[in-house]
Amino acid sequence: MKRKKIDFGGGVTAESNAFLAPLAGYTDFAFRGICAEFGEAVTCTEMVSCKGLMYGSENTKALLLTHPSEKVKAVQIFGEDRDVMRAACESEFLAPFDLIDVNMGCPVPKLYRNGEGSALLNDLKKAEGILSACVRSGKNITVKTRIGLHRGGPYVTAEFARMAEGAGVKAITVHGRVREDYYAGEPVYEEIAAAKNAVTVPVIANGGIFTAEDADRMMEKTGADGVMIARGALDRPWLFAELNGTPAEADVRALMLRHLGALREQFGDRYAAVNFRKMIPHYLKFFPGAKPMRMRLMTAESTKETENLLDEFFSSHSPVLSNRI
Repeated sequence: MKRKKIDFGGGVTAESNAFLAPLAGYTDFAFRGICAEFGEAVTCTEMVSCKGLMYGSENTKALLLTHPSEKVKAVQIFGEDRDVMRAACESEFLAPFDLIDVNMGCPVPKLYRNGEGSALLNDLKKAEGILSACVRSGKNITVKTRIGLHRGGPYVTAEFARMAEGAGVKAITVHGRVREDYYAGEPVYEEIAAAKNAVTVPVIANGGIFTAEDADRMMEKTGADGVMIARGALDRPWLFAELNGTPAEADVRALMLRHLGALREQFGDRYAAVNFRKMIPHYLKFFPGAKPMRMRLMTAESTKETENLLDEFFSSHSPVLSNRI
């Protein structure tokens, strides 16, 4: 994949065109910091509820933590009330972020029932009103969407892209699947290409990217300006180094300990040990015979217990993986 800078305007430029997708429950500040160290250029928070933010939810505010390694910092917001969303954009809570990304693609039923996320593809006029309101905040606004709601169409990708550009967004990320597919199946490359051909702002392609070869295929078939990687980054955060042409070996033990330590420092020992469990299957995915240790790590009650188990496991497994794995 050819590396290039992405200019979002407003003085915000990404040094490369491989980005980490916001993943609810996973892309916390600690994991984003690790991806940034491997060269990921734009780091984005997990989805943040605008209503939760404006109502002062402490859990929502915790999602806004950042890591010193992050370069261009983005926050992803969701909602369906344009006034509340503009107020969130203008709030002090989002002031530290270079980009504000509006989610108009999340497929989960709760958001869909509330008229949020991908439900906004049912009403592009309302979606336009939200984006225009957010742009009027004076912040750098981007948007993430899907190609449509149902298999076989109708697809709204090009129409949505033109609407979003007209509303003033700085870039558009297109997940090349429909809502009912969630995260399964091959992306519809032609629809991402349709978005790219419809606008002049950068278009970032998302969906089904787990390897450098996947990224090459996505760029070749869509003509997109860059790629956004979701689940593939959970298993291989060092993928960003490969995509940027700076291959790096990954010391998985060191990555795990850094991630765990960052959580402990911010939230305390018990929270860190329990919260870290969800990352264990991803970090240990490429180690043969790791299942028994994964099961033991999933019941660890303290960070010390987690660290001792990792010492035990890596005493018989080399922690270093090639970036090509």
